[in-house]
Amino acid sequence: MEKKVALIGSGNVFFRDEGIGLYGAKYLKENYNFTPKIEIIDGGTLGFKLMPLLQEFDEVIIINTASDDTKEVGEITIKTTEEFLGGTLIKKTANEVEIAEMLQISSLLEIMAETTLISVVPKDIISVKVGLTQEIQNVWEKYIDVILNQLNKIGIISLKKEQECTLEMILDIFANPSIEYSRGF
Repeated sequence: MEKKVALIGSGNVFFRDEGIGLYGAKYLKENYNFTPKIEIIDGGTLGFKLMPLLQEFDEVIIINTASDDTKEVGEITIKTTEEFLGGTLIKKTANEVEIAEMLQISSLLEIMAETTLISVVPKDIISVKVGLTQEIQNVWEKYIDVILNQLNKIGIISLKKEQECTLEMILDIFANPSIEYSRGF
């Protein structure tokens, strides 16, 4: 039986760099086809409400920010749940707090997906603005490559679509959502 895989973009697009997980998920959804198919989920700031997904899927990759004063802005980390919970948890946003606590609680349950977090150290998670700082834009392609490589490691093949939806287009979609024009996640 084929394993069920979810990619969850987590964060808050209204606080600049904290939205990178959502931008990354939307970018991958618009620009790639995956075999076998995966679920790409807008996890936003759902925090604890994501817990059922950790029981529904076999593998979950959460992409987000991870504040860490010991690392450089733009540094990308890949951690399993055990590595994440075993390290120093610096939680500067409500979303970072809820993701950490949701993983702590879920790790005690009988059934939990193999969960990996791919995080980038943000520069600005305070300014109320949709978009990314230049420092985070500079690591965007590397961030996407890291996610695609992690998917490949768990047996997911990605095929780039012909028509590209750029980062600028993704940011515009989040800044100007519209049901009428099917603009949103």
